[in-house]
Amino acid sequence: MSSNPFHPVAVPRRRATIKEVAEAAGVSRSTASRALGGNGYVAEPVRARVRLAAKKLGYVVDATARSLKQQSSRLIGVVVSDLKNPFYAGLASGAAQAARSAGYTTVLIDDRDGGSDESYAAEALVALRVAGIVGTPVSDELVTFALGHGIPVVEVDRRFAPDRATGVVVDNRAASRSATEHLLALGHRRIALLIDETEWTTGLERLEGYSDALRGSGLPLDDRLIVSAGWDAADARRAANELLGAGDRPTAIFAANNLLAEGAWRAAHDRALRIPSDLSLVAFDDAAWMSMVEPGITAVVQDPGAIGIAAVEAVLAKMKVPASPAATVIVPTRIVHRGSTAALAG
Repeated sequence: MSSNPFHPVAVPRRRATIKEVAEAAGVSRSTASRALGGNGYVAEPVRARVRLAAKKLGYVVDATARSLKQQSSRLIGVVVSDLKNPFYAGLASGAAQAARSAGYTTVLIDDRDGGSDESYAAEALVALRVAGIVGTPVSDELVTFALGHGIPVVEVDRRFAPDRATGVVVDNRAASRSATEHLLALGHRRIALLIDETEWTTGLERLEGYSDALRGSGLPLDDRLIVSAGWDAADARRAANELLGAGDRPTAIFAANNLLAEGAWRAAHDRALRIPSDLSLVAFDDAAWMSMVEPGITAVVQDPGAIGIAAVEAVLAKMKVPASPAATVIVPTRIVHRGSTAALAG
């Protein structure tokens, strides 16, 4: 109770019921339920009247009760690897947009630590009776657990179960090959690859694209120029500093994601290397800062929002036709040329 005798204590208002909404709108309870739930036919004037009555009464659909009755909900689970990374934040935003347009609400889980968090995410979403799941997996566990409970699932950005789940990805190999070929065309021969991992399809395909371009130009792969640079900008900065401090340093760097590119950019400044006259830099993934620095960073541009939209559309299609085979949806990329690359000085 409030210590101030003149300050009224707020009393929670009793929740309106579907019966009260039906009576206010002058319709049956089943008609009111169909009008608010979007299931079954209701004439538009009647639907509008029911919704107006619900708004006046402050009625909110009990999603939990509905999901218990229907054994599923109007929820779509979205699992992303790291919301601090602009790519995953954009992907989640696109997924939410597509879900909302289809009459669904998203439940977002940030799987920052991978592994154990993915197990938690899968179990939590199944417990919520989500109708479908889209996720950036770190193993096949998300697919296995979801499918084991009859919930459609779509892999996004990388693949672990291509034979069992549809995936929405970009052509990492082709895009990386094009980015590396751009540096080769400028005369660079010592091109370093900063990469986070090569065990997942994203990292492996980006390494393959880089390797394809070098072989296509008749250059051997130099393992010293393929640098595992960790998972964030700080780790990448340390790795790039070591690389750029070597006696025979590279003249160009291809960073396999936006965080690695940030680390490389900071390391170049640490070493007082000018971009692009001393060091050319290309990134896979665009980020806002890349167009704000001078010179801007040339980058392979993915559209994370479009990827998120495509993923939700894919899981909605799977929900309609559960027996449809697993497929791969490829979202296009492009290279935006800014000012971070230049011809190798003679």
